[in-house]
Amino acid sequence: MQKLFIDYTPENKILLNGGQARHIAKSLRMKVGDVLTVCDGEGNDFGCQIEEITKDAVTLKVCYKQASSSEPSCKVTIYQGVPKGSKLEDVIQKCTELGAVRFVPVLTKRCISRPDEKNAKKKTQRYAKIALEAAQQSGRGIIPEVSEMVTLKKALAEDDSDVKIVFYEGGGEPLKKIIKTDAKTVSVYIGPEGGFEKEEVDEIVNSGAHCATLGARILRTQTAPVAALTAIMLLTGNLE
Repeated sequence: MQKLFIDYTPENKILLNGGQARHIAKSLRMKVGDVLTVCDGEGNDFGCQIEEITKDAVTLKVCYKQASSSEPSCKVTIYQGVPKGSKLEDVIQKCTELGAVRFVPVLTKRCISRPDEKNAKKKTQRYAKIALEAAQQSGRGIIPEVSEMVTLKKALAEDDSDVKIVFYEGGGEPLKKIIKTDAKTVSVYIGPEGGFEKEEVDEIVNSGAHCATLGARILRTQTAPVAALTAIMLLTGNLE
């Protein structure tokens, strides 16, 4: 069923306008009487029926409310070394579909891409839109947060996850020895192209993180977070 997000908790009616109304009426070609799901971004789904479609707006009747069943029990934050080009867009899209709750672009020593403040802000807005679209497509109960770019030092200072993991091509523990089925909050640190410098890995580990491996093969910076998140979701029972 088609899902849309709103930024408030509805009562009996929902009025959609602008891009959302056009998306329903023109892109999806939905009609009066069709049903869809609206989510308030707080994990609540509202089953709705289209009551009226005008040139500029769509009116929905709320039929029922229920808690979203799509959110994983393990909340994973991806701390991603800033990569080149559109690679971070791919990470956000795929990891949103898999269940990540937050993305933090991290500026590390080997980052080639170093956008200035103005361009970084534009990128953050673009990333937020990608997270929204991926959340709608995959039926999420929340829209993952995309934070502004931070330094590694700041990322470590703000990270209060129960389990912290840095993936390093130099080797580490297998995930199954780190992740328990009842894990609640996990942070994942992925390096940019070229990976982390050894001193950065040591800094992350000294903050309380486990150094982990994703096998004998070296994965690209946009592949590693998808592989890591998939493994974490599997180990915590969130791919069943």
